Amino acid sequence: MKNNLRIARAKRRMTQQQLADAVGVSRQTINAVEAGKFVPSTLLALKLARCFDRPVEALFRLEEGE
Repeated sequence: MKNNLRIARAKRRMTQQQLADAVGVSRQTINAVEAGKFVPSTLLALKLARCFDRPVEALFRLEEGE
């Protein structure tokens, strides 16, 4: 799964810690999601999308074959 989380966060000039606080997870979780090492739960993906006022599909996308 690919994501545009780092780009969305940069556009808002948010730190990983600020985003983590906004959605109720650790900074390490945000880092792992951005790096593609952790696939967020549906709940976390929805919270992230709401934080950026974007649809989930604008932040996350499946690659071919997934």
